[in-house]
Parts: sequence; C-alpha cells; structure tokens
Amino acid sequence: MCHAILLDANLYTFRAAGCLCGGVLHSARYPRKPRGGPRGLGPEYETRLSFCCAQEGCRRRTTPPSVRFLGQRVYLGAVVVLVSVMEGGVTAKRAERLRELLGVSRRTLKRWRTWWRAVFMTSPFWKQAMGHFAPPVEVAMFPASLFERFMGRDVSDRLARLLQFLSPLTTRSAGSGLVDARS
Repeated sequence: MCHAILLDANLYTFRAAGCLCGGVLHSARYPRKPRGGPRGLGPEYETRLSFCCAQEGCRRRTTPPSVRFLGQRVYLGAVVVLVSVMEGGVTAKRAERLRELLGVSRRTLKRWRTWWRAVFMTSPFWKQAMGHFAPPVEVAMFPASLFERFMGRDVSDRLARLLQFLSPLTTRSAGSGLVDARS
C-alpha cells in the first residue's frame, strides 16, 4: 500500500506554497560573490535563491534555507564550518595559512568563534535543537563537538549533514537573528 505513494510523481514535485498575502512567488536570484571556495566553482555559486511575491503592493521576499551559504556571510558555509571546527583551534601559523589559502583574516576567524560560542549557542534555534543531542554537546569544544555528532561516510558527508541541520539559520524566517553577521 505505501509503495503506491512512492510511485506517485506528485510526491516529488516541488510546489512553492505562495506568499502569505496569497500572491504567487516568482524566482528572485541575488548575486553573491562567495569567498573561500576553490577556483572553478560553477555559476550556481554566484547567486542565492530567493522568491518575490508577484502581488502589486506586497512584493515580500522569501529566502529558502541554504546549505551553500550561512545567511549573509560572504564565505561559503562549508568554509565557515570546517575552519571553525579545526582540531586544536586556530593557531597563529594556521591563521596565516588560512589567510593565504582562503583570504580569511584572523579578525574574521575570531568573529566566527564569537558567533558559534555566543550568538549561536544562545539562539532560539540552538536552545530547541540541543535537546535532540544525548549526551549533551560539549560546550567547551564547540563547534567541533557539534560536528562530531554528525555521522557519515566521510568528512564531506558529515559536513553536508551539519550544513543541512544549520540550514534553517540561513533565512530570516527562522526568527533567530543569526543571519546578521556578514563575515
């Protein structure tokens, strides 16, 4: 009986729910110049998906969750996460190497650490989500201790799972206020 549902093509069709005003949503892509990625990233990294209400007088914008970008940050989400979970932290030598490889400054690295330890950990999102981790995620090792909780075939798979977990934070509709840090 349930296999019939799996064969129904409508199950796999994405339908935008529409605007809160009842208007139709249209695609509204925003240009992005993400930092930290390798050369040769595809053109899909140069835009951020968004939707705009077609109803005159409304024009409300809605941005869906993303695993590519962490909110309005200019560095790719994968870079922010992986650099932040570096084993042993970011030493002066590592910071210099990261600056050479990714163009990320020591000041930005400190901002990311503050975001993880202060803003993220006190957010409504994390306060609700942390209850799903047993035993609790170790605060002293955050965000590395959070990354360790995501299982996968390899680091890429684990990273993808963590970014998917964090994706509600990438849109203002999460109500978390976490999308404001732009670095």
